[in-house]
Amino acid sequence: MVTVDDVRRVARALPRTEEALVRDHVKFRVRGIVYASVSPDETLMGFGFPKEERAALVAAEPEKFLMPLPSDERYQWVRVRLAAIDVAEMRELVTDAWRMVVPKKVAAAYDAL
Repeated sequence: MVTVDDVRRVARALPRTEEALVRDHVKFRVRGIVYASVSPDETLMGFGFPKEERAALVAAEPEKFLMPLPSDERYQWVRVRLAAIDVAEMRELVTDAWRMVVPKKVAAAYDAL
């Protein structure tokens, strides 16, 4: 099972990332834009994901992925059960979400490492 510490380790390695605690959620953001968030009970992680693709993602693996809360449906966001993924998959989800919020040149520089 993926833990909040695993998410933290991946997110903090990404350029320009800041960590914040907001209403008991651990959030990772770039310049105020949140790209990943772990629930207070550490069972779910929300992450940036294209709106137009999320219904298909959730339908394909409903035991793993959930739609965002109704209050978050207007955002490019989806949720995942941390117990249903491994660290490699979490790393991919978090990194892809981070790419959505950083300038392209920052992502390109990271890829060049």
